[in-house]
Amino acid sequence: MPRFETILLTGINGQVGHALQSKLATLGNVIGLDRSQLDLTDTSAIRRCIQQIKPDLIVNPAAYTAVDKAESEPELAMAINGVAPGIIAEEAKKLGALLIHFSTDYVFDGAKATPYVETDITNPLSVYGKTKLAGEEAIRAADTPHMIFRTSWVYGSYGKNFLRTILRLAMERDSLRIVGDQMGAPTSSTSIAETTVASLLNWHKDKSGTYHLTNSGDTSWYGFAQAIIEQYSFLQKLNGWSALRTAIEHVEAISTADYPTPAHRPANSRMDCSKLSQIFDIELEDWRSALVGVMQTPEFITG
Repeated sequence: MPRFETILLTGINGQVGHALQSKLATLGNVIGLDRSQLDLTDTSAIRRCIQQIKPDLIVNPAAYTAVDKAESEPELAMAINGVAPGIIAEEAKKLGALLIHFSTDYVFDGAKATPYVETDITNPLSVYGKTKLAGEEAIRAADTPHMIFRTSWVYGSYGKNFLRTILRLAMERDSLRIVGDQMGAPTSSTSIAETTVASLLNWHKDKSGTYHLTNSGDTSWYGFAQAIIEQYSFLQKLNGWSALRTAIEHVEAISTADYPTPAHRPANSRMDCSKLSQIFDIELEDWRSALVGVMQTPEFITG
């Protein structure tokens, strides 16, 4: 098993960072930092931090993820998502460290009819997508060993996400209206963390590059909401959890046009993950199976 002397992990209070912290510990000594300890808007602070810690692996899930708010805060989003990854990559190169970075399906415009592959032309529709693409490009320009994982529709047992939002609304409302014409792959933060570690176990500098990493299969936000409520209803009967007010037949599919948001989102967020599977010999878990796993964890049940 590969062993890293020091692993620098950013964004430990985020969904992916939280999941990564324990998984990466099997590979080396993890120094996990949150926003208060590492301000990604301060380029000098980023350089000082990396120079002091001297990691041989840097894992950067930290990001500005408020997709709609980014439309009114483009400079802040760019500082965190676009500029900071480039600074991290420059410092990683000086140390000879490997950099793992996480990007998004939002770098695409969603106009393609089939799942996106890594070499497809990017065309982000939102400030968030544009800033995440800028971060990718800055890392590639630094020419340091790296893996950029593009993922989508991230949720987990920890933090604020679609899973918890749907269950909260289902407790409060008699009906739900969920967008049904955007397609993608719900991806659990646990799956992301486990796949990241599995990739590191088979890492070689020749494998440096960009990879798509999502749970397998696809659905709409409406289909995702249905699956959440179905699984919760099953577990509620099994474990005596609080009953939902919303029956599954009260979830209505609506169009993107019926639910306008400040940021435009791709209609097709499906990504082909065969490159990752083939190069690292990894089988990605189906999104429904991953959802069941998340909803049965003690952290989700007690949270």
